[in-house]
Amino acid sequence: MTTPNWKKSIAITGAGSGFGAALARHYASIGWNVGVSDISEERAKQTLLEIQEFGGDNFSMMLDVSNADHWQQLHDTVMHRWGGVEVLVNNAGVAAAGNIEDTSMEDWSWVLDIDLMGVIRGCHQFAAMMKRQKAGHMVNVSSFAGLAGLPFISAYGVAKAGVVALSEALRAEMYAYGVGVTVACPAFVKTGLLDTFRATESSAKDKVTRWMETSGITAEKVAEDIAKAVSENKFMLLTHPQTRAAWRLKRWFPERYYKMVAKRSVS
Repeated sequence: MTTPNWKKSIAITGAGSGFGAALARHYASIGWNVGVSDISEERAKQTLLEIQEFGGDNFSMMLDVSNADHWQQLHDTVMHRWGGVEVLVNNAGVAAAGNIEDTSMEDWSWVLDIDLMGVIRGCHQFAAMMKRQKAGHMVNVSSFAGLAGLPFISAYGVAKAGVVALSEALRAEMYAYGVGVTVACPAFVKTGLLDTFRATESSAKDKVTRWMETSGITAEKVAEDIAKAVSENKFMLLTHPQTRAAWRLKRWFPERYYKMVAKRSVS
């Protein structure tokens, strides 16, 4: 029996569709071992089936990122199969839309527990492992919404902004151990995010669907960008050209950016 080797191994949450599935296919195609996890065991198995043609020591499992026991199971599985993991991708997420007074406290808790606390649980579970390895990389999937300060998606934006702040702190904490951190901040891309989308207005889903359909950026392109960011140890990844311009505008001319956003919010 060969000794497990964690190098060239990756564990991905929310890998049953969207960015997660695209990442699984990308890494499997270049010879990595891939751990596919998703809240839907059926979707996870489907992604696993798709990547098996590339070979490798791959597996799938059901993982609800709000469940600490599931995180422990993922940790134990990668330790048993690979002896560790080189890359962890905290990708699973949900979305909600609505203004501050109409978004229910239930929806706030739902989004924060999955989009923010889910990432925190993943980092908490795997940080010690990567410190022991003195190598590895954590990818936290945020969103441009976490940087943009956009109205009417406050619950989603706050959760994703928290992921950015967490990633900044984690990057500094892990530096001495040779562990890299990337926070990916994509904008609209056609994924499975709308499968669980919650909104206070029925028209919101139609708008987001239209924006996803016309973004010009695919999940596969985002996966390639994330893989490149990992290989280059790049911290912040903005995947859409228009968001890179908007981010520069907000940093350099914050009042001009605010007026632009405020004007659009009432148009």
